[in-house]
Amino acid sequence: RKLTVKDIVEECHITRQAFYYHFEDISDLMRWMLQQEIDNVLNETLSKTDPEEGLRCFFLMGINAIPYIKQGLNSNYRTELEQLLKEFIMRFSMAIIESKKLYMQCSRFELKLIIRYHCSAIYCLLYDWTTEDSANLDEIVHTVYRLITEGISPIR
Repeated sequence: RKLTVKDIVEECHITRQAFYYHFEDISDLMRWMLQQEIDNVLNETLSKTDPEEGLRCFFLMGINAIPYIKQGLNSNYRTELEQLLKEFIMRFSMAIIESKKLYMQCSRFELKLIIRYHCSAIYCLLYDWTTEDSANLDEIVHTVYRLITEGISPIR
């Protein structure tokens, strides 16, 4: 429940000085770790020619990280971690939107609102992920992709 620098340096077999040489505090370490993951997932996602396949990669990364994220959210770093996760999803989304040139007709205000909306939805989807969702991963990714790129009309 209470992660300390002492826990980290003992687990990693490094000195406190080595930790503080690289990071200001544990929040700085978490920020760095998430940035590394952002870069890896973003590179993998952008390398896909099919943007829906890229979104699938993103979901798989999120699903695999859920147990660790929930453990972190139960720690004394909940607030910082939640903020970092939301920033991660927003930055990831913005990079995809810019690279795929989505929402070009929208104003900056509209674009920010759209990104916030989609990011909150994805965050909640991943946080509440179930085994049934895992069985329906492809359908969920396809539906989320359609919502992001074209919207889904309530009338068919």
